[in-house]
Amino acid sequence: MSTLVAAGDAQIETLAEGEGPLVVILPSRGRGAEDYDELSSRIAAARHRVLRPQPRGIGRSRGPMQGLTLHDLASDIAAVIAGASAGPAVLVGHAFGNWVARMTAADFPRLVRGVAILAAAAKTYPKELAEAVTKCADPSLPGVERLKYLQFAFFAPGHDASGWLEGFYPEVNASQRAAGVATRQEAWWSAGSAPLLDLQAEHDAFRPRETAYDLRKELGERVSVAVVPDAGHALVPEQPEAVAAALLAWMRNLPGD
Repeated sequence: MSTLVAAGDAQIETLAEGEGPLVVILPSRGRGAEDYDELSSRIAAARHRVLRPQPRGIGRSRGPMQGLTLHDLASDIAAVIAGASAGPAVLVGHAFGNWVARMTAADFPRLVRGVAILAAAAKTYPKELAEAVTKCADPSLPGVERLKYLQFAFFAPGHDASGWLEGFYPEVNASQRAAGVATRQEAWWSAGSAPLLDLQAEHDAFRPRETAYDLRKELGERVSVAVVPDAGHALVPEQPEAVAAALLAWMRNLPGD
């Protein structure tokens, strides 16, 4: 099922399935909701209402793409949650989506029960990783070169990254990257005061193992940490069953569930 939600000067297409407590899944930079078909189905089957908003510029989602900040993208998500009349929601943000999830929790705390951040990067990471994400989405580059960057930035050793050669939206990628740069990290980093699940990938290039407990040390006991073996920054297509199991186990212990 797909619906359109008005969000100020934007409209956001939202894929929806299931019934029960609300879960909202936010995608990686420059990519859309379809990456989470299997994860969404697993969560919906466990009696949850799952919404997947398409970012501006993907599907039927429309709105200004220039001059944005993460506050603007968070407002889109807040409109989706409010429009569902079933909140507050658990936000599941993958990679760049975790920035938007944390910004939403900071700006709209009454709409958010908890935030699960999937393959969230360390506070600082090498510049070449951010550049690799941009090059993955660049259709002017040969496929073999893009595949090299995909393998480097997103996938664990031995995993086939070719399935992600499709599904990037360069204009969306550029717009989201600019929105992230235009927003102070400290504005979204703490996710307000929401409970957090820091769901990490064992081989995530953006998250060296020595940083595994950094967020918990910084923000305290509201942060739970779990690690999915044999996965990289892509995480969800690599280990959808393990990701769903970790999310459901954490959500069972949230207040109000």
